[in-house]
Amino acid sequence: MAIWLLSSCSAKRNLVYLSDIADTAAYSAAITNMSEPRIQHGDILSITINNVDPETSNLFNKGILPVAASNPLQGNTGLTAQNIEGYLVDKTGSINFPSVGKIKLEGLTPEEAVGKITTAVGTLVKNPIVNVRFLNFKVTVIGEVNKPGVFNVTNNKLNILEALGLAGDMTMYGRREDVWVMHEEKGNRKITHINLNSGNALQSPAFYLQQNDVVYVKPDKMKEKQARTDTKTLSIIVAAATVITVIISRLF
Repeated sequence: MAIWLLSSCSAKRNLVYLSDIADTAAYSAAITNMSEPRIQHGDILSITINNVDPETSNLFNKGILPVAASNPLQGNTGLTAQNIEGYLVDKTGSINFPSVGKIKLEGLTPEEAVGKITTAVGTLVKNPIVNVRFLNFKVTVIGEVNKPGVFNVTNNKLNILEALGLAGDMTMYGRREDVWVMHEEKGNRKITHINLNSGNALQSPAFYLQQNDVVYVKPDKMKEKQARTDTKTLSIIVAAATVITVIISRLF
């Protein structure tokens, strides 16, 4: 009954994504906000080098990284001590590469890292073919979604709508007009607000997520009122039960 009263008093809400885009047969707009993720300290990179001499290139393709049982990468990310293989970017932003030593990669895109590693191993490997990708590209979706959690991304590319899809979409209480994307880089934390009711969200700099981003879906006012009402009701019940217990104990 209380929930019905709250819902009847609340204003109508727009539950449709990108609702201001014209309802036509086709929609087209140039993509201007896509940016490649940049390497940060704590990232784990898969780096493979190939050339005509497998014995030489295999020297660099055995970067086994041990993972403790309590490592936060374990769980539903799919990375375990048995199958994780790669190079850890340390606090200085560098990896420790066989026969080369430290190579600083922080701040580079995977494509830029390919160029730097190619130069670094050029004197050791003839005509190397270098590939770099993230092994721990993950995003977290919390708040008013059906299946909050941490999700590992295998192709290193994910937009906010896809992330919400992985989390089972928003509940009816999720505020589509004000979704937060939290991003950390170089010791700074940034929060970007996205209105997913608007087509402008497609051009937001945070529409395409970076590794370790957190998407937070805030509850609407109706959910907040419901929570406060439930808390007050519980308090009244507890107080009434206490009074009844005292009266009974005095009578008997």
